[in-house]
Amino acid sequence: MNWKSKKKVLVINAFLVAVLFGLVSLNKEVLRPALNSSHLLRILTGCFPNFIAAYLISLAFVSAVLIRKLKRGRLIIYLWSIAVFVILMVEEIKPMWGASTQYDTFDIIASGVGSTLAILTFELITMLGKKRNLRRAVK
Repeated sequence: MNWKSKKKVLVINAFLVAVLFGLVSLNKEVLRPALNSSHLLRILTGCFPNFIAAYLISLAFVSAVLIRKLKRGRLIIYLWSIAVFVILMVEEIKPMWGASTQYDTFDIIASGVGSTLAILTFELITMLGKKRNLRRAVK
């Protein structure tokens, strides 16, 4: 992989990390206090960090696979997304790093949805890229 590709992957992943910390902080400082009136909104704002972490951490590999055009890219994305989900689930069940303070089934579900959405995002980007390449080939 050349330096330009490495730089692109690093910039995208740095952006994803910044977005992750920004959204988690926004949720904690603004959304949770403001949306504390409804039980459903408390659940959604409580699960949001797990969802966004699973989604954005899984997307970190999506950018690398798409830029490098790896042969087994789909397998890498699926395995990485599953690994992210399993790590977040284990952290929820048995806190290791202090991210979880109490067990919550909704957090596990949110992590699974985030990882699944990352896979679907990869598939959508791949499908759109193939359609664009077909249109170019026809012209």
